[in-house]
Amino acid sequence: MPLTVRVIAPDKTVWDAEAEELILPSTTGQLGILGGHAPLMTALDVGVMRVRPDKDWVAIALMGGFAEIDDDEVTILVRGAERGDSIDQDEARNAFEAAQQAVNAASTDDRRAMLQAKQALRRARARLQAAGGTVG
Repeated sequence: MPLTVRVIAPDKTVWDAEAEELILPSTTGQLGILGGHAPLMTALDVGVMRVRPDKDWVAIALMGGFAEIDDDEVTILVRGAERGDSIDQDEARNAFEAAQQAVNAASTDDRRAMLQAKQALRRARARLQAAGGTVG
C-alpha cells in the first residue's frame, strides 16, 4: 500500500510523490513509516530523510520541522530541505569541515556563538550525508 509523501519547505516543494517506505529523522530517533501506519504527528530534527519510491532510496536533507502521518498521507513541513542528488558532495564536505573548524574555534564562554556553530555543523552534516558522503 503506497504512501503519498509531500516535503514542503518555505520556498518550494521538494518531494511530492508516492513511496513504499520512508525513514524520518524525528527528534526522538529514526522513525520508519510504511503503508497503514497509525496517525501520528512528530517533530523532526535536522537530518536525512530517506524515501523509497521503488527499489532505490532517495536521500533528502531536512533542516527540522514537523511530519504528520494520516491515512497513508505523509505531510512534512520543514524549515529547509534539499535532495541529496542535487548537492555537490565536494562542496558539502568543504562546508562540513569549515563548520567543524568553527565549532572548534568558538569560545565556550560565548554560548550563543557555540550554539550557532553547532547548529551549522548539524546542517552541514545532514547535507553531506544526503549527498552520499561519510562523516568520520
